[in-house]
Amino acid sequence: MTSPPVGPLSDLKVVEMGTLIAGPFCGQILGDFGADVVKIEDPKAGDPMRQWGRSLPKGLSPWWPVIGRNKRSLALDLRTSEGRAIAITLIDQADILIENFRPGTLEKWGMGYETLSSRNPGLIMARVSGFGQTGPYAERAGYGLIGEAMGGLRYVTGEPDRPPARAGISIGDSLTAMHAVMGITMALHHRSRTGRGQMIDAALYESVLSVMENLVTEYDLTGYVRERAGAILPGIAPSNVYPCLKGEMILIGGNGDTVFARLSETMGRADLATDPKFSSHAARGANQTELDETIAAWTLTWDLEDLLALLEDKGIPSGRVFRAPDMLLDPQYAARNAIVETDHPVFGKVKMQNAFPKMSETPGSVRWPGPSLGEHSRAILTEAGLPEGTINELIAKGVSAEP
Repeated sequence: MTSPPVGPLSDLKVVEMGTLIAGPFCGQILGDFGADVVKIEDPKAGDPMRQWGRSLPKGLSPWWPVIGRNKRSLALDLRTSEGRAIAITLIDQADILIENFRPGTLEKWGMGYETLSSRNPGLIMARVSGFGQTGPYAERAGYGLIGEAMGGLRYVTGEPDRPPARAGISIGDSLTAMHAVMGITMALHHRSRTGRGQMIDAALYESVLSVMENLVTEYDLTGYVRERAGAILPGIAPSNVYPCLKGEMILIGGNGDTVFARLSETMGRADLATDPKFSSHAARGANQTELDETIAAWTLTWDLEDLLALLEDKGIPSGRVFRAPDMLLDPQYAARNAIVETDHPVFGKVKMQNAFPKMSETPGSVRWPGPSLGEHSRAILTEAGLPEGTINELIAKGVSAEP
């Protein structure tokens, strides 16, 4: 199933140790751009992502083909001394190690950064955790929802009269993975100049905090605590989701003065642009509810497709609220090959998002979907220098496994 690595990272060897989303998504991104990612998994259960989500026949998850793509699976029991010795051998030969165990776990196994880097000075080790490797919370269990709450995202998400809502995806884990990848690329640049690797400490709550705009600064300077505001940005109007004739929804962003003037004229309400309640950005923000109600009464008389065509013709930013079926039918998605199809041994043809961002000279790609547990165990152990007899013994003892 595997194919030769291509892409800007095709000369890099990565060992991924960890489960679920944050660490494995970091490995997915590196694999998308050509890195040889060896994913170490428990021989009995593998990564829980193999079963998470909406299960399909044979208990398989549609999540695994995505987050496991472009990786090679090595089934290896790290709780055994033999398994850890093999892992260390692989790390000795690697450029990058990704791990998202609870802080202190690798140290208990004799695999802390100081130990590993003394053997491989160029090693870049990305450590992904809920609260970071230091501080009073370091050893706490830290799932994505906890990091999202601590970083400030949960409190401001949702309707003002309801408890905080989640984003609908595991955004905290994904942001942490992306920050880990940013750290890895910066560490590679540093290594190219010095020959030395380093440790990257990516915490869930800090990765969320980094995208919270001016939330802390605003409070520090004014005492204002940002609250939940539903679908709007308070004071930014019009910029909302509005109902259409058949129950569909349309997004319209017309908060700039010139754009709002065009929207008003398109609505047959040119007077809105000169009305003191709406004639300036500040005035529209102060009268946001009334303005949104006026626009909603107008959009409610339109079919979504007709309204989208009209607003596009008038140069007014607008769009549908996309679901998966809309993505598969959309011409922009198709033109940019944003969704690709790959072969899966059980599911057959499988569609998923492509590798992003697009690069003009060294693009990423989806070469194969998530592999079966231990699919590459024998090949990887052979590459590490283990003789066939030893590999057979490890598999017989349950230290390793193959399909």
